[in-house]
Amino acid sequence: MTRASLDKQPQEIAAMFDGVAARYDLTNDVLSLGQARLWRRAVARAVAARPGHRVLDLAAGTGTSSLPFAAAGAYVVPCDFSLGMLQEGRRRHPRLPFTAGDATRLPFADGVFDAVTISFGLRNVQDTDAALREMLRVTRPGGRLVVCEFSHPAWAPLRTVYSEYLMRALPKVATAVSSSPDAYVYLAESIRAWPDQPALAARLRAAGWSKAAWRNLTGGIVALHRATRP
Repeated sequence: MTRASLDKQPQEIAAMFDGVAARYDLTNDVLSLGQARLWRRAVARAVAARPGHRVLDLAAGTGTSSLPFAAAGAYVVPCDFSLGMLQEGRRRHPRLPFTAGDATRLPFADGVFDAVTISFGLRNVQDTDAALREMLRVTRPGGRLVVCEFSHPAWAPLRTVYSEYLMRALPKVATAVSSSPDAYVYLAESIRAWPDQPALAARLRAAGWSKAAWRNLTGGIVALHRATRP
C-alpha cells in the first residue's frame, strides 16, 4: 500500500484507512496505551446526546465512536469516506446507518443535526476549513460541534517526550500490531504538522462557529474542541 502524504489526497487517505480497517480499533488502543477509550468517553460527555437527538459522527470508521450516542437513545449517523472502514463497521454493527461521505461535501440537508462530532479525522481532511463550513451547514441553529483531535502538549518536557514517541517508538509498535505500519508513519507526521489548540479554535471561529473553546486531555496530547452554531 502506498503511504499517504501530508498533502492529504482523498484517494490516498481513503486507501490508507481501507488497509487498516480490520485491526484499526485494536491498534489505536495499543498505540494510545489505553487512552483512546478515555478520549471516547470525553467526547460522549461533550456531545451529551439524548433520545430524539440527531448526531452526525464524522470519520466514524468502524462505528466504535458512534456506539455511545446510540446507547443514549440518539439517532446517530456514522459517516466516513473509507469504504473499507464502512464495510468493517457494517459487519460489526449492522443496525447503524453507515453512510459514505466526504467531510468537505456532506450528503445531508441544511440544519438537520443537533450535534456533529469528529474524532481524530479532521486532521486527515484535505481542506479543513471547507469541512468546518460543511459541518456548520448541516447543524441546526444552536447545535453543537465537538472535535477531538491530537494536539500539542502544553508542558514542554511532555512535548519533547511525546515528539520522540511519535517519531521513534510509534512506528515500531505499529509494525508489531498493525496490518499496515506505514499508515502510522503518516499518523505521526500529520500530528506534528497539525495546528495547536488556539490556532484550531481560530479556524472554528473563521468558519462561522461561535463559543469556540477547548480543554486538554492527557496533558494536551489530545484536545477536545467545542463550538456552537449561531
